[in-house]
Amino acid sequence: MSYKEQIDRTRIPAHIAIIMDGNGRWAKQRGEIRTVGHQAGAETVHVITEEAAKLGVKYLTLYTFSTENWNRPAEEVSALMNLLMDSLEEETFMKNNIRFRIIGDTDKLPANVLERLNHCIQRTSGNTGMCLTLALSYSSKWELTEAVKNIARKVANKELDINSITDRTIDEHLATNYMPDPELLIRTGGEIRLSNYLLWQCAYSELYFCDTFWPDFKAEELYKAICDYQRRERRFGKTSEQILK
Repeated sequence: MSYKEQIDRTRIPAHIAIIMDGNGRWAKQRGEIRTVGHQAGAETVHVITEEAAKLGVKYLTLYTFSTENWNRPAEEVSALMNLLMDSLEEETFMKNNIRFRIIGDTDKLPANVLERLNHCIQRTSGNTGMCLTLALSYSSKWELTEAVKNIARKVANKELDINSITDRTIDEHLATNYMPDPELLIRTGGEIRLSNYLLWQCAYSELYFCDTFWPDFKAEELYKAICDYQRRERRFGKTSEQILK
């Protein structure tokens, strides 16, 4: 039986977050430059996005470019930015009723890239299906720092009482405040770390690590990850006996 056939369609995670890792190593294994791996990875984004939407996933968040990635060679960064613009398929989003959004320190993005992204955001804003979010120029440390600044500003302006601050207050000031926390976090490429990605939001996410490089992470790999997620018991600090009541 295929993994797709094993999936319980009534228990699809509402929010899946993915760390798309392994493009460069995939290219190196084939004697190609890293850009070739990124191009292949962009094709996988299209496949996984469409399949997640068909499965009924409500939110798909992809770690596309971290704040640390700005430290990569200039030619690779430039190629990534160009690939980002070229790979945005608005017609695919419209056909599949997908809403497009971005999170991150977008002030650092080139003006032409930001303009292209904003156009896609505006055009898909009325779509009511799955929300695809790209984390661009993003890191959790950046996000939490900005949240603290905004909360501190409100306290200083007497818009917020410091004693009323709760974890919900933090949630509301994060870049992800329009989506639920991820139930499932997937990382491809064989590395076992979160790499500064959605650290607050993933406090109780189920973590799934696989050796498959992102360009090879096709639909069946997604089904496999979801099946693994559905076999787990999510207790949120409670005992198994409490969950079963």
